[in-house]
Amino acid sequence: MDGSLLRHVAYSPINQQSDEREPVCRPARAVISPMPDNIFSYILETSGWHQLWLVVLTVIVFLLEIVPLELQRRVVNDLTKHGNFSLIVVLCAIYAGTVLLQGGIKLILNLYRSWVSERAIRNLRRRVHVLVSSSSAAASGPEAEGIQASMIVAEVESIGGFIGGSISEPLLQGGILASVLAYMIHVEIWIAGTAVVLFVPQLVFVPLMQGAINRRIRSRVQIIRQLSVSVVDGIKGDVADRTADERIQHVFELNIGVFCLKFSMNFLMNLSTQLQIIGVLLVGGWAVYAERLEIGGVVAFISAIGKITDPWGDLVNYFRDVNITHVKFSLLRDTVDQQGLDQVLDKT
Repeated sequence: MDGSLLRHVAYSPINQQSDEREPVCRPARAVISPMPDNIFSYILETSGWHQLWLVVLTVIVFLLEIVPLELQRRVVNDLTKHGNFSLIVVLCAIYAGTVLLQGGIKLILNLYRSWVSERAIRNLRRRVHVLVSSSSAAASGPEAEGIQASMIVAEVESIGGFIGGSISEPLLQGGILASVLAYMIHVEIWIAGTAVVLFVPQLVFVPLMQGAINRRIRSRVQIIRQLSVSVVDGIKGDVADRTADERIQHVFELNIGVFCLKFSMNFLMNLSTQLQIIGVLLVGGWAVYAERLEIGGVVAFISAIGKITDPWGDLVNYFRDVNITHVKFSLLRDTVDQQGLDQVLDKT
């Protein structure tokens, strides 16, 4: 049944914004509150203000990302052109201070994300605990118990782990990409254009391969749930054993398919990165030879390509996690909402 129908039924909701003072255990007769329709509604409901502070820290981190690039360019240029060592010492000191500042803020950001994620995992586990301890007949069958075991042990972990970086992670990686690309264009537009052209193929093969990975992962989540049900059910016999073995084999095949796609995609992404570096050396070398660019600019461009590669890979992983987490959250939401409706019907 659609969970949205439960919004019209009177519940005694579990406080989504509760903090550490919230009791660890719920009474067995507690009524499960309906869950939001999608993962991002749940994120805003449970950690909206925390996400805002995470965004502030994230913006500071990615704005500091281009400072080392400019300092590298200035240090190399001063070494090769001016030979003013005292200025180089000052620039290196600024470089060290920037790295420490950015690293410290990033440490705080990562710790804050982890706290938000663990808080969400605790909230989800409490919801599922209410489901498990319910006296409803619908929650006591083998199928329901198998699904509940899968949810409380594994599924809530990945859902909650996603919540901490759900907004700040794409903002951080996208911000780094945008700021580094803007810096590259500012230094030398032709080299930047070369790097972008060699980057474009990734915009084609990455979404296609990631979509294939996502489809396999969605199937794996469903099959693992079915395996959990069969374990709790405890049915013996040749037919049951053969069915379980087929499911295990299917999970194996899906995982191997994911590995093949994942590592092939990594190979193509790394190849694209190396081609970008080669392109920068060729075009940048010509610009230095023609006295259109100083050697420090080429050094900064090579470092910038490395700073583009990592955020792009992280964004690819993020959108994969969005897909997986949405599937898992939808399954968990439907189960929790259905159980809440069953409790209401048992009371009538």
